Order: sequence, then structure tokens, then C-alpha cells
Amino acid sequence: MSEALTVVGIGADGWAGLSQAARRELHAAEVLMGSARQLALVPEPTAERVVWPSPLLPALPSLLAAHRGRRVCVLASGDPMFHGIGTTLVRLLGPGGVRVLPHPSSVSLACARLGWAADRVEVVSLVTGPVEALRAVAGPGRRVLVLGADGRSAGQVAQLLSADGYGASQMTVLERLGGPEERLVSGTAEGWALPVTQDLNIVAVELRAGPGTVPLPCVPGLPDAAFEHDGQLTKAEVRAVTLSRLAPVPGELLWDVGAGAGSIAIEWMRAHRANRAVAVERDPERAARAARNAAGLGVPGLNVVNGPAPDALAGLEQPDAVFVGGGVTVPGVVQACWRALRPGGRLVANAVTVESEAVLASWHGELGGDLVRLAVSRAAPVGGFTGWKPLMPVTIWTAIRPQEER
Repeated sequence: MSEALTVVGIGADGWAGLSQAARRELHAAEVLMGSARQLALVPEPTAERVVWPSPLLPALPSLLAAHRGRRVCVLASGDPMFHGIGTTLVRLLGPGGVRVLPHPSSVSLACARLGWAADRVEVVSLVTGPVEALRAVAGPGRRVLVLGADGRSAGQVAQLLSADGYGASQMTVLERLGGPEERLVSGTAEGWALPVTQDLNIVAVELRAGPGTVPLPCVPGLPDAAFEHDGQLTKAEVRAVTLSRLAPVPGELLWDVGAGAGSIAIEWMRAHRANRAVAVERDPERAARAARNAAGLGVPGLNVVNGPAPDALAGLEQPDAVFVGGGVTVPGVVQACWRALRPGGRLVANAVTVESEAVLASWHGELGGDLVRLAVSRAAPVGGFTGWKPLMPVTIWTAIRPQEER
């Protein structure tokens, strides 16, 4: 664009709720872009109006190019930089190519209506992801604001909470916040009787656990029973140590190679909501199981790739960390993972057989790093007494790829 594109946030109160600066931008625009609902909130006369196509994202670059050299103003709901079109436009045009005039977000308005502290609530968007993401932030006493995708969102939230033992949770649907048709509807998840609401909504949830509901911890090492598996599972104690070696940092990407039930990738993503992971698994049943585990544990965004390594690694985004839980002895797997790592990235590989342990010892001799051998025993009945039942010892090799020379 020849000059900065302007993005104006607008609420359900429409023109009346806009600042003078926002109104001036709309009056001065030659081209006004937005959804049909947003454009209808701006009175005539205005610039040429362009309704967003569907799907929007693939068409956006060519749409902007078609109006290059003209003064373009984009309408966005609420705060354009909060789950809004503003972030997409900045990614396309750069920070200097976009000027943003925000309106209060739906989260700000909802907290104001409910008397909630905005800095103490979790936010989950059903516009950008499935309802299962709510599980990642669920816990007794927590307050969550769910950005509804449509009029069925509240019913989906109520159904999930009831199924997960949080049926007593208090729910409030806030419809068309800030507009003349604003409405609040409250009830419990298990007693929710409003299957469809207005499309423009946010669902406020105060989580209350039912008897026997055991919240999942935030730290690595979830109970083995939290995962559906066929025995191909990194056990909780080993998993906790493995995750500490992978050292997840917010926003990083992990490859979980030979993922099995997907436990390492899932716990990596649970460490921070910005974390991403790719689970590579050659067995189709196990790959499907890993996807189910991810949804059940609140990280439905896990990218499951069904195929054998190293071939299945080709074309994947460069990782910040790699875990090899299966396939250490397959030729080319460790080499491909090491070459793919970003400088400073961590490679962690586990071995439980003599053959795989020998492979790790060889790589340790070539690339360095460190080797740790874990021997875990769990208490188990021995007749009328209790004894120690050992698990298979696990050897863990950790190596950090050196920073590239400048």
C-alpha cells in the first residue's frame, strides 16, 4: 500500500460508539472493507464498500493489491489486535503499513459486565479452534471467557464441561455486548437449556468440579491413565525427566518422532498455550489415538503426521526441539532430526533396548551431550505385602546443536 492502511475497531453499538478519530478515518476513506454486518453499522455516504469474501485469508493479499494507492480503511470487531483481522494485516504489511484504532474488546466488555478482573481470566476462542481447547485451562475455581464462533457455541461448552465432570459450573452467555440488543443469560453447564443463542456472543464460565473430578496438573508427568494407549507410552516419571531435557520455551515447535500415544508432544503443548508440536507416527491406529489424546487433554492443535521417519519428516517446519521416542535404530532418523534442528535446539532420544542404547552411545561419542539412565520402580502387591516392581530402565541422550558461526 502507498500509505498505511487503517483498521478501525467497531462494537455492536456501531457509529455511536466510535471516537471522533475513528469517524474521521471512515469519512476520509476511499475504500471501506469489512463484513456485511460491520459495513451496515456505518451510515451513508461513505467510500466504496468491499464485503469480505469467504474464505477471506487466501483472497486477502490480492484484494489489498487491487486497491493499492487508494486510502483503505478496514472495519474489525472490537479490538482488531485481539483475535482480529489486525494481526493478519500486520503480518502481511508489516507494523509500519497498518494503523490501528481499537475499540474495547468483547473480553473487556464482558469483564466490565461481570465484575471480573481481566488480568485473571483465561480466554479461549472457538473462532480459531475447537471447543476441546477449553480443557487446557479447566480447573476448579478458574474463570474462563470463551469467544463464541456462532449460536451453538454455548451448547458445545455446556456439553464438554458436563462430560468432563464440571457440570456444576456457572455459565453466562453475553450476547451482542455494547449494543442495544445486549442480553445476558445464565445457568449451569449440566442444566443448560438454551441450545442456540445469538451468533455474536461470549460465554463466561466459572468452573466448579463435581465429586470425584480430579483436575490435571500443569507440570509435566501426567498420570499414565490420562492417556489412551496400547502400552506404547513414555511412562510418567520418564516423561517428566524427558520434558525437562527438551526444555519447552513459549512459542517453540517440537517434533515428536515415533510419537506412539503422543504423550511427549501433548505435554510439550500443555506447558504453554503458544507451544506447537508435530507428532510423527508410522502406525495409523496409534496416530489416530494420539490425535484423540490431544483433544482429550486440551491441545487439539497437535499436528499428527502418519508416516515413517525419516521420510515423513521432509517438508516439516524447522523445529526448536526434537524428541525421538521410537525409531532410534532406523537408519537416517537421528541424522535427519539433528540436521533439521535450529541452532541452539535440543535433541532428546530415549532407548530401552540394548540395540537402541548402543546407537545412543555412538551418537554421544560423535556429537557429545549427556547420557542419563533412569531406573524406576513402583510399589505393587506381593502376596499380602508390598514390593517394588521395576520398570524397564531408560537411557536418555540429550544434545544441543551448536550455534552457527557468523
